[in-house]
Amino acid sequence: MPALSLSPRAVWPGALLSSRFARNLGSMGGAQMAIRITRLLTTIVLTRLLSPADYGLAAVVLTIYEVVALFTRNGITARVVQAGAAELEQTAHTALTLTWIVCGLLVVVQAAVAVPVALFYQDMRLAWPIGLMGLIYLATPLCAIQTAMLQREGRLGRIAVTGAVQVMADNALTAVFALCGLGMWAIILPKLIVAPIWTIGIRTGHAWRPGRGWSLAGWRVIAAFSRDVVGVELLTTVQANIDNLIVGAVLGVDALGLYYFAFNAGLGITLGLVNAFGSAVFPHLCEVSGDPARLAARYRASLRAMGGLVVPLILAQVLLAPIYVPLVFGARWVPAVPVLMLICLSALPRPFAVACSQLLKAVGRPGIELRWQAGVTVTLVAGLLLGCRFGVAGVAVAVLVVQGAMLSAYVRYAPRPFLVARAG
Repeated sequence: MPALSLSPRAVWPGALLSSRFARNLGSMGGAQMAIRITRLLTTIVLTRLLSPADYGLAAVVLTIYEVVALFTRNGITARVVQAGAAELEQTAHTALTLTWIVCGLLVVVQAAVAVPVALFYQDMRLAWPIGLMGLIYLATPLCAIQTAMLQREGRLGRIAVTGAVQVMADNALTAVFALCGLGMWAIILPKLIVAPIWTIGIRTGHAWRPGRGWSLAGWRVIAAFSRDVVGVELLTTVQANIDNLIVGAVLGVDALGLYYFAFNAGLGITLGLVNAFGSAVFPHLCEVSGDPARLAARYRASLRAMGGLVVPLILAQVLLAPIYVPLVFGARWVPAVPVLMLICLSALPRPFAVACSQLLKAVGRPGIELRWQAGVTVTLVAGLLLGCRFGVAGVAVAVLVVQGAMLSAYVRYAPRPFLVARAG
């Protein structure tokens, strides 16, 4: 397919609707909307049946899982997407071997931290679910390279559909288990049960299979690329979850339940769309990474596309929150409305930050993002500790101020030297 050429002033959306990028955005966005509709229905059930304490316990389990799982987003398969044709097969085999090594270690780590985390929160009910969630990592190597190949070929429709089926099944089982009175296990168990859906859906969607035994040829090249990507993932995952850990430790499980509800009811749809669109942006930019002018044009068009899709949704959620929260979730969650509105506003720069990150990764410069994200993380932790003095609302204000200021600066300045040098 011929590459799309856009000037920085290309009209959106008309200029994009005919492109494979637009179709990928449509596939990922449509899948996310289907996911979020079922998740909304599930959340309605959960808010009627689960207590804030149940939400708080589930938040701790899922937070620990996300922190450990960040090492599966390590840039190993991204290197497969970025690899040249001549090195593709070797890169794929080495990436597969490295993925098995990493995921095997993560299973052990997740099991090892289960009891210490439960002791820290003084609730041994946390130990079993934390340990069992580690089994999900074993599904990753079975389809990691096929996922990269689909991204490389721009066939994100398969990824979108498979992800939608998996999460919709997760949501349906969660609602059923909540109705059966399983408490926090209603949120945890479905994630274990539906893990094979992703593996089967992706493996059957691409013909690539390892044609030889284990290989570590060229692993240093992949490791060098992966190092900064892992650092970025570590910092962004800390940013996404440190608020839960701090609120739970300082303000208690009930306060964490209120905050966790506000975050998910407010940003669930938005963050899903942003992450999905980021998956479409990365291969879109990789296609022209060797052509500075076209790369800059695609990047700017991606900023417009993501902003035009996501920003109106965020603003609508903020304006409608006082209406839909009591109507949909019940009066018991009305105290969470101001927190929800603040958290939604903090997401306004996120679609642009994701596009910026994909640009830096596409040209092999994740180290630039790593330095920026280090600054964001340090500032966020300081802000959260200060905000906790003023309760859950203070935490939400801290998130809004830090994310708004730091991510906006990142989008404005991080890619500037690269774009000016290459596209000027």
